[in-house]
Amino acid sequence: MEYNLADLFESVVDAVPDREALVYVDHPGSGAERRLTYAELDAAANRVAHHLAASGVAPGQHVGLHLYNGVEYLQTALACMKIRAVPVNVNYRYVADELAYLYQDADLVALVHDADFDDRVAAAAATCPTLRHLVRVGSGTASALSYREAEASGSPERDFGPRSGDDQIIIYTGGTTGMPKGVMWRAEDLFFSGLGGGAPTGEPVRRPEELAERVAAGGEGLVFFPTAPLMHGTSTLTAFIGFFFGQKVVIHRKFAPEEVLRTIERERVTSVSLVGDAMLRPLTDALAGPLKGTDCSSLITLSSSGAILSDTVRTQFQALVPNVLILNNFGSSESGFNGTATDDAGPRRGFRLHVNSRTRVVDPVTHLPVAPGATGRLAQRGHVPLGYYNDPEKTARTFFRDTTGERWVLLGDLATVDDDGVVTVLGRGSQCINTGGEKVFPEEVEEAVKSHPGVYDVLVAGVPDPRWGSHVAAVVQLRDTTATLTLTELQDHCRTRLAGYKVPRTLVITPQIHRSPSGKADYRWAATVATAAANPT
Repeated sequence: MEYNLADLFESVVDAVPDREALVYVDHPGSGAERRLTYAELDAAANRVAHHLAASGVAPGQHVGLHLYNGVEYLQTALACMKIRAVPVNVNYRYVADELAYLYQDADLVALVHDADFDDRVAAAAATCPTLRHLVRVGSGTASALSYREAEASGSPERDFGPRSGDDQIIIYTGGTTGMPKGVMWRAEDLFFSGLGGGAPTGEPVRRPEELAERVAAGGEGLVFFPTAPLMHGTSTLTAFIGFFFGQKVVIHRKFAPEEVLRTIERERVTSVSLVGDAMLRPLTDALAGPLKGTDCSSLITLSSSGAILSDTVRTQFQALVPNVLILNNFGSSESGFNGTATDDAGPRRGFRLHVNSRTRVVDPVTHLPVAPGATGRLAQRGHVPLGYYNDPEKTARTFFRDTTGERWVLLGDLATVDDDGVVTVLGRGSQCINTGGEKVFPEEVEEAVKSHPGVYDVLVAGVPDPRWGSHVAAVVQLRDTTATLTLTELQDHCRTRLAGYKVPRTLVITPQIHRSPSGKADYRWAATVATAAANPT
């Protein structure tokens, strides 16, 4: 047995076959749900695995998952791993041109898609010569095989050949600052970097067989609830962390704040993962409003990854659920988990991290560690991806080996490190605003703006300025659509929290901030909106 995700999952199944593994809630108010034990989920994945193999999907070939959250998403991911095929996530927000790029770039040979996306899938699939097999979840056109038919056609038996820790998983990322890119992970590397080696907060397992031994020796009672779309790596990884603990995982088809709270109460959820204020703020509003009194006492941790939780929203939720530990985790599709924010992280001291032993701040050219106080790029060593699929040039810029031959990944975030090893993340270099020679990172300004009681959400971008080169602009969604907020009022508020050159000089009020389904910021949209407002024609 190796550190292969399918092998590891099957070892857990054999240890606790009758334990509840997955609970799926279809949509708000439907009352429709599915519950599967570990043995049932394993057999269901075996069926789809046999179907894909019989349809010509060979080891190493790529299968797209173009789906909303559902049993089928995790079932298909497991099925791919079982036959050594490569699961590839597909962002369901993409339109036909973006999908055509991803399908072609990923060399998909098969695609499992939701019926809601039939038209977009048909248009994109026609441009992808390698794509030869379509499976549809839900009712739709006859151009794809029904998922239920596909599942029924396959054997539930587990009679697959040997697998390897070198088997791959590809996580596509990006799209808001450029075309998406596929991050190639070895199963073993992802197990240790993205899944904590079977113990995200403790000592990783020392041999593959130890995972099932820990599960068999431990009890049940933990309930993991990834609330963001599974198409983003952080939610799928959260689900697999739950599986590798032998615990229950709960998923919803889509994020609906009031339903999330009801599920936390009903399923006695212990761990919620989400992405930033865009998801925690509506949860907080619902818990303080129409769902006031909902029992969330089962919650042990609430974690955010992919976007930073502001002090304001964290404090509001903490007041409603006093005993929950709120974690601002930091990681990426290219690195897995890097660290967790310090208790004093915030607008005054910046986004400060306790990083793991494999993370450093390095000079982007020499790749050597920077001195305390100097600015460099975050990097991680050891269990890192192989590179970007179909992009050797970008791979060469991002991944490197040090003088000992150890593999590293160079992340896009600028950072400093202090004498105690605490890292302060400044932000993405690509989003940094240069105003009169001073550098402003949007995240810092967004934190200050969000502390205004009238602000619901905000994105900050730089807009061209004839004197300063660029100046700071804030695109704001107000809490109350009937309220007003002037630029002067916002500036007065920010001046108590930010240096003068960081204070917004343009304010745009928008009905809704554009973010991905997982809550990640669309900075291209923010820059376009802000520039148009600052330079009206």
